[in-house]
Amino acid sequence: MLSDIAARLRAHGVQPSAQRVAVAEFVLETDEHPSADEVFRGVRARFPMVSRATVYNTLNLLVEKRLLREVVLSPGNVRFDPMMEQHHHFIDDRTGRIFDVPWSAVEVKHVGRLEGFEVKQYEVVMRGRAAGKKLQRK
Repeated sequence: MLSDIAARLRAHGVQPSAQRVAVAEFVLETDEHPSADEVFRGVRARFPMVSRATVYNTLNLLVEKRLLREVVLSPGNVRFDPMMEQHHHFIDDRTGRIFDVPWSAVEVKHVGRLEGFEVKQYEVVMRGRAAGKKLQRK
């Protein structure tokens, strides 16, 4: 709902212009992990006057205001994820679809003991083929 999106933007210190609400609605209400170009195409289909710069600037603002995460899956492959809780990702090799994996489903040991490194954050990105039960956002 647009009024909910506008209220959410305001709560995070973002002035909800029509363009920002359109971008936020597209990217915050999805379980996909769209690229900036996918967001631009999706928003432009409904809001033809929006510019690429406005979409990119809004995405960057949403990341800055912690409404959205930038996920770099490989060099040059940046996606946007509205799920701010810690979680991992699984990429289906056949479809390219990105699934959220609950944090507790993957155990990583000894991260804090990496000699010569101060680990501030980590995330596991798995690749393969999604089979059987689909992983879903919780």
